[in-house]
Amino acid sequence: MDDCHAMNTSSEPRYIDSGSAMIPRAVIVAVLSFVLGGLTFYAQGFLPDAAVPFANSSSGWTLLTSLLVFGSRFRPAAAAVLGAVSFVLLVLGYAVVAGLEGLYYNPLLFSMIGVIAGPAVGAATSWLRARGFRAAAGTGVLAGIGLGDGLFGLTVVHETTEPGYWWAVVAIAVILLAVMLVRRIRGAGPAILAVAGSAAMAGAFLIVYQYVGARGLG
Repeated sequence: MDDCHAMNTSSEPRYIDSGSAMIPRAVIVAVLSFVLGGLTFYAQGFLPDAAVPFANSSSGWTLLTSLLVFGSRFRPAAAAVLGAVSFVLLVLGYAVVAGLEGLYYNPLLFSMIGVIAGPAVGAATSWLRARGFRAAAGTGVLAGIGLGDGLFGLTVVHETTEPGYWWAVVAIAVILLAVMLVRRIRGAGPAILAVAGSAAMAGAFLIVYQYVGARGLG
């Protein structure tokens, strides 16, 4: 039984299949991504110190991308494309607003990261609507990014940032994992995949970010 049929029989939200519905949703996600990317530039100036990293971290933009893609209700393949588009437009929105404020921000690095990581984030977000191994894989990707970024903040940049945001990111990742284990991930195999995948993704995130040696957007 495929995911869509399973959702039909259980009265759960279905994926959007109609092209006439997908196009306006994709446009809305693209516009919101660009606008929200620009707002993150200003957010660094008015958010409380404990929350400032939200506007200047990978987990912050991953969260925005995930929320936008989840709201689109696209199937995994389309969600993967939308994830890349959303992440890149967040970067470009930030860069444009920085330019309007007389500052220069080169969007190339994070745009490349968005092209690489955006499809994984988009597909993983779509898989949260599935069950079993797909739900486990999606959870592992997203919870792992949150855990990795939170641990990076608490261990690598803790001297220059407040810990509140980083603890919140870790908590959100753990809550996502717990909720998915209870509601959508059933069986030992998928559960192990979700937990191990989260840990592996977090570890990979830490390694990559320490290698890149870059955290801030500005």
